[in-house]
Amino acid sequence: MSMIDRLGMRVAVIQAPMAGTSTPALAAAVSEAGGLGCLGLGAMRAEEASAAMAETRALTVRPFGVNLFCHTPEPRDPAREAAWLARLAPHFHRFSATPPATLRDIYPSFTRNDAMLAAVVAAGPALVSFHFGLPRPDQIAALRATGAVLAATATSPAEAEAIRAAGLDAVIAQGWEAGGHRGIFDPSGPDQRLGTLDLVAALVPLGLPVIAAGGIMDRQDSRAALAAGAVAVQCGTAFLAAPEAATPAAHRAALARGETVMTAAISGRPARCCANRFTAIPDDATPGYPMTYDAGKALNAAALAAGEAGYGAQWAGTGCARTVARPAAETLAALAP
Repeated sequence: MSMIDRLGMRVAVIQAPMAGTSTPALAAAVSEAGGLGCLGLGAMRAEEASAAMAETRALTVRPFGVNLFCHTPEPRDPAREAAWLARLAPHFHRFSATPPATLRDIYPSFTRNDAMLAAVVAAGPALVSFHFGLPRPDQIAALRATGAVLAATATSPAEAEAIRAAGLDAVIAQGWEAGGHRGIFDPSGPDQRLGTLDLVAALVPLGLPVIAAGGIMDRQDSRAALAAGAVAVQCGTAFLAAPEAATPAAHRAALARGETVMTAAISGRPARCCANRFTAIPDDATPGYPMTYDAGKALNAAALAAGEAGYGAQWAGTGCARTVARPAAETLAALAP
């Protein structure tokens, strides 16, 4: 049975599991229309994830997917963290606020979160995908026992080979064009910055089904990805303007400007964001992830309290100017290859 058949998809389009903006309503709408809707669970607590999966299940009998963050925890560096907070201090002061005294590790890697594993196993989503790396072998075994299709993001052939060696069912080829966090396993290492179509073509020979992600905004893009060898596409930016998404108004407005920047300043890991005040801050000395994100969220909260929306994590891909405000089902139809 093909991966598409296993996932019950009538349309070879997966809605990307965007932490913070994907919602049960968005996932359900996409699944109901024949694609595969997904939830981003990476930044949630296990109980929040359980509630989100239950809400999605209440909205649709169709299959849906979830995504988990498998980053390697970085060692704490108090001096580096203090220096980063000092760099951000003038921005906090603009809003009569002060930076936090210390930074927190605001959510654990899935590799160290067996409460999340239990929640996902209990809910039984059809697709479980991983970002930033791979889970432990015992976690893979537990999830495989549920019958879920297991996939992980690769930004290079070497990462895809690691995914194949771990025994997963599919690889998500994340091109340089993609919005949000790069799925790169080691953010301190080299990044080949391969475009989506080139990456897809490079991964097909490994023998795993390839899901193309990055810069896919319409039917023509989807067809190009399938022509390069992908079996499906995964799209996030295209759904950001849907009424079912939790995208803030300022983020929606930023999409139309069409300018994006890859930066680690907001979270501590490279991520493609709409150009704004935060992306203008140099990102050469960020602390580890997700500690940097703790500072980023605090700065955004201070700015929003003063009416300034330019410090948000306005994640978006290079095709963001082509985003259309319409129901998710209509966007799915426009993406269908």
